[in-house]
Amino acid sequence: MGWRNVWRKLVNVVMFSLTGLCALVTVGVLFFILGYLLWYGGSSLSWTFLTHLPTPVGETGGGMANAIVGSAKLLLLASAFGIPIGFLGGVYLAEFGGQTFSFVVRYTADLLNGVPSIVMGIFAFTVVVLPMKHFSTLAGSLALGVMMIPIAVRSTEEALRTVPLMLREGALALGAIKWKTIATVAVPAARKGIITGIVLDIARVSGETAPLLFTAFSNRFWSRGWNQPTASLPVMVYTYAISPYDDWHRQAWAAALVLLTLVLVANVIARWTFSGRSAHL
Repeated sequence: MGWRNVWRKLVNVVMFSLTGLCALVTVGVLFFILGYLLWYGGSSLSWTFLTHLPTPVGETGGGMANAIVGSAKLLLLASAFGIPIGFLGGVYLAEFGGQTFSFVVRYTADLLNGVPSIVMGIFAFTVVVLPMKHFSTLAGSLALGVMMIPIAVRSTEEALRTVPLMLREGALALGAIKWKTIATVAVPAARKGIITGIVLDIARVSGETAPLLFTAFSNRFWSRGWNQPTASLPVMVYTYAISPYDDWHRQAWAAALVLLTLVLVANVIARWTFSGRSAHL
């Protein structure tokens, strides 16, 4: 018995050490990337960088204000297209779906979520860019919006399934019809989980580059409206990083820092919301 206790303690110490080491490596990778971006991009990050347009080739300075605004426009239009479809699809699966059709929809959503982003770019290029014969914000938003649909579907469904069945039964017992029960009881009860999924969905597509190369392309000036090529932070990071100019390399690091900071803020907000939801449950 003594040897068994020693062996169990030894295995426990080894496994605890391994899991702790893996957790430390996971956190260390994130902080290493952040430190790398702060070291190389922090010096180029300034108010001018956030508010000015890029300078012509050969001149130093300038900023990426057009790319910041362009990314915001792309995400806004993509969210307006992808989130409602994904949300309503998730509501259907959680509240109305049967067996066979629901399985097909879930399987299709999972497959769509696994499609490479460059394929989404080619799809939007064929559907929008070729008929219109030019790149546009609309085409880029379509590519990102399609990528958002499966994530919104699955996150909405999972959030609604956490709502206790007794809440729905109580509303139905009081005379509420099915759609009103969903709209006034189920969805409000799951709203924090749904919002968390939506925020993570936006954060996920905000760093996509490949679809935008085929659709929105880029623009070194302000993009008026929705029917013109527009700059975005991921594409500008790619363009500046492969250039032969040292100043552009520094600005690429700064743009990457801005992009990662926005994604981290979105994730922190989502996690904070989810924690608040868990505490109330």
